[in-house]
Amino acid sequence: MTGELEELTCWENQVAMLMCFHKLGYKNIIASDIDDLRTADIPIIFKGTDFITIKLVCSDLSQIQEQMRNRPNNGLIDFELQKKMNEKNRKRNPLINEVEIDVAGKSIREVLEQSINIIETTPSCLEYEYEKPPKEMFYSWVFANGLR
Repeated sequence: MTGELEELTCWENQVAMLMCFHKLGYKNIIASDIDDLRTADIPIIFKGTDFITIKLVCSDLSQIQEQMRNRPNNGLIDFELQKKMNEKNRKRNPLINEVEIDVAGKSIREVLEQSINIIETTPSCLEYEYEKPPKEMFYSWVFANGLR
């Protein structure tokens, strides 16, 4: 399986799962700490549904690097790529129904509590005009070499 096919398969499975949750009456909540290329499709795919996207960003690069060092199995060690990904992620303006949380200096519990508060208090816009941002505004691990 190629990287592109694997990425597409993972994305389609995530969309199918979220649509199933919606049919069961759950509020669709999509949270990601990586600004994947397909993130731009969320407002298209979920238009008319009750969803919130939580975009996690970090303004403290040293915090990101420390978290990378402490991941199991030696963690992610490409600090240069992570720095470029983080810069790209922080520059992009929020999409429809997307709320940004800066996790710098926050515990996992604080981020979770802030996320829950956003989910419970932020109304979803159901009808909107949306122009998909250019793909250069997003990251894709398949095309990560373009960031190096």
